[in-house]
Amino acid sequence: MPGLTLGGIDIEVVQKDIKNVHLSVHPPEGRVRVSAPKHIDQDTLRAFIIAKLPWIRKQQQKLQLQEREAPRDMVGGESHYYNGQRYLLEIVEREAPPEVDLGHHTITLYVRPGTDPDKRLAVLREWYRARLKERLPALIQRYEKLMNVQVAEFGVKQMKTRWGTCNPAASRIWVNLELAKKPASCLEYIVVHEMVHLLEPSHNERFKQLMTQYMPNWRSYRDELNSLPVRYEDWGY
Repeated sequence: MPGLTLGGIDIEVVQKDIKNVHLSVHPPEGRVRVSAPKHIDQDTLRAFIIAKLPWIRKQQQKLQLQEREAPRDMVGGESHYYNGQRYLLEIVEREAPPEVDLGHHTITLYVRPGTDPDKRLAVLREWYRARLKERLPALIQRYEKLMNVQVAEFGVKQMKTRWGTCNPAASRIWVNLELAKKPASCLEYIVVHEMVHLLEPSHNERFKQLMTQYMPNWRSYRDELNSLPVRYEDWGY
């Protein structure tokens, strides 16, 4: 099925072997993508999208208004964030393996002389990844007991369009590397969100009820996360 234009909005349509229609609005400008079952007819799909046009416009507006981080040059004096706190970056060149040290108000990046900005950023991202992997097990174990579920595997990866993902069949969850920069409450919210998908794969009323059961203030944490600046990204389009 070719793409559609409805209500002045261009919509990418991908048909594949799935049971339900999935609608997503992607940053930075609000590109719309619909994944639909192979058997769905165009009239049914059009009716579904038309009903969702107000939601699509709302999501596009939120994306277009959301504050974005400036690109990072990875030089001393830049602001960087960890666990919701602002730190100033310090660069120390030395003939030793790269290392990151967290101070009271600084993140010190130790690198070899001549290390370029991309490599400096890669070192900092690996430090973020390691910190998240240290923090996640305790969170997961806490909610495993509360929910009576088990996470078989978890991981951290850079994601452009999601804060987390869950594969219920494999009992696997992933969280976005960028959550290392956000307040601890935001990381906890995403962990709970993805773990609730082990009980309810969709975002229906049962999902919301379960979220409220296990994290009564989840909506405030969601709103806090969505209000924070998002990472600068060269989206390529």
